[in-house]
Amino acid sequence: MGERFLDGRIAWVTGGATGMGRAIATALSGAGACVAIGSLAAGKETGGDSYAHQPSESEVDEAVASIASAGGKARAFDLDLRDEASVEAFHQKTVEAFGPVDILVNAAGVSAQSLIADGDDATWYNVIDINLNGAYRTTKRVLPGMIERGWGRIVNIASTAANVGFPRNGAYCASKSGLLGLTRCVALEGAPHGVTCNAINPGSVGTGMMRKGSERRVKLGQGASIEENFALIAEDMPQKRLITVEEIAAMALYLCRDEARGLTMEDIDVSGGALW
Repeated sequence: MGERFLDGRIAWVTGGATGMGRAIATALSGAGACVAIGSLAAGKETGGDSYAHQPSESEVDEAVASIASAGGKARAFDLDLRDEASVEAFHQKTVEAFGPVDILVNAAGVSAQSLIADGDDATWYNVIDINLNGAYRTTKRVLPGMIERGWGRIVNIASTAANVGFPRNGAYCASKSGLLGLTRCVALEGAPHGVTCNAINPGSVGTGMMRKGSERRVKLGQGASIEENFALIAEDMPQKRLITVEEIAAMALYLCRDEARGLTMEDIDVSGGALW
């Protein structure tokens, strides 16, 4: 399992049952942390025309079982980041199961594709609510305890979209740009108390949510299939490949090391040189 430098630490990973969140949860567990994972379950509305890969019950169970089979400790609880009561209940269950949260990774997110003038308000508000307000709701619950104990790590999964614009992605770009602003303010509040807060900006990563996005891009004529759309995106990237979830997890894990305590208020691109 490698070096267990997070023995005794408690981690909360939103979106932790699939994609980047699952890879991060697995990496944190491998370093010794107890991990609580939460995702918006399959069947629950994402809101408007927004989309995400929502795990089935079996996917959630498999994520927990995979960590347990490797000798780690993980629990999964229902989590809807739009609902204050759901976020509060998740936090309380995590504390009861493992103890106070030392590491928060905000990996859950949704996307949407529409022109600004054509989009509906429900979709816009929902993307902002999950991607930005959701991170605020989780952070405000764990930051005071981190400050009190003198150690904490908060990692927000933003996007290269946080620093650029792209047609048909207004809500997503706005939400991720806002997440960088939140990251910087949290970093400054935590800096005197041993708490760091950073954002990772992934480029194109071959996740379930990207597949859902590619379904929409195919309808716009960007490739004849999801696989062809993936190939077109990869061809446009400087390294001619998609980023892997393991690369994002490795960066998140490094940011939790004591050697990374000088890194805070940063947004770090892991994009193979791609700007979008």
